[in-house]
Amino acid sequence: MNDRRLISRRVFTGGAALLGLRPRHSLAQGFAGLGEKADGFAAVVPGKIFSFPEDLGSHPDYRIEWWYITANLVDSSGAACGVQWTLFRQASKPGPEQQGWASQQIWMGHAAVTRMDLHRFSEKFARGGIGQAGVNAKPFEAWIDSWEMRGLNGLNDRTVAPLELTASGADFSYALRLGADRPLVLQGDGGYSKKSEREQASYYFSQPFFTATGRITIDGKPVEVSGQAWLDREWSSQPLASDQTGWDWFSLHLNTNEKLMLFRLRQNDGTDYASGNWISPAGTSEPIAPAQIKMTPTAFTATEARRLPTAWRIEIPTRGLAIETTALNARSWMGTSFPYWEGPIRFAGSHNGMGYLEMTGY
Repeated sequence: MNDRRLISRRVFTGGAALLGLRPRHSLAQGFAGLGEKADGFAAVVPGKIFSFPEDLGSHPDYRIEWWYITANLVDSSGAACGVQWTLFRQASKPGPEQQGWASQQIWMGHAAVTRMDLHRFSEKFARGGIGQAGVNAKPFEAWIDSWEMRGLNGLNDRTVAPLELTASGADFSYALRLGADRPLVLQGDGGYSKKSEREQASYYFSQPFFTATGRITIDGKPVEVSGQAWLDREWSSQPLASDQTGWDWFSLHLNTNEKLMLFRLRQNDGTDYASGNWISPAGTSEPIAPAQIKMTPTAFTATEARRLPTAWRIEIPTRGLAIETTALNARSWMGTSFPYWEGPIRFAGSHNGMGYLEMTGY
């Protein structure tokens, strides 16, 4: 048996506290102190040449990165459901990577399943350097304890497929197989994704063309599922400014087989910074200028003593897009150490389709 499997120890009691992290208001400013200075960490600058499979792996010179999969699925009865699988890496301090328990790398994993009538989630923490969590570029695998995103035989480095995805919580589990026939997509401007009009930015690419098949088990009852999935890969040392309070992030599968990534970053002065990419059925990615994007909440849900915008109107006139989104389950609250909202959505209007919405900082 793989030695790493033998180190599948329990999640650290107290999670973030024992790992030297202080839970704050949201994931946006919490897990890595993203609004703080990033002295000593590598900087994100325009003009990076991406390399695969190397950039599927980790980048320990940068402070924060993540491997993020969301899946819009239907079960064998036709009922809609969703799956989330996320692995975060944070460097607690800059400098050469240390080995063993001296490692400054901290890992956090989130998994969730969502239906119209329920939302289940689980969380894990791990210290780097001891095999409990990590990412290998080739052969590709990302893991924390027994949760895995793993390349299968014949993995194509340009499509990062086929993959196997597994995770479990106290009352749910899932196992999915992901396939894709189009290359990875660079977000922002050639993979350089600005987060403000200042210097905040990340390196960002996606695989929005995954097809998914597999099984979800909830309360001991398995169901077969199939649908579409989306991978986001992103890393940075300073993706937010100190006056940015959170984000609203959309990944959308349009019925035209086009894809759309949009986000807005909210600022203390009430203004937003918006950005997005329009992705053709062939996988060509074109940036959308901030001035072309209008994202307006249309309905709110009270949950966990918060008021969150769970329905939206999104307009991009230059693309002829005007849609209204609704949540599959408006109470898709991730009550994790750094809490946020994440769940599947549907939309209709000029285009129909489905996707995922993430909201932090509320």
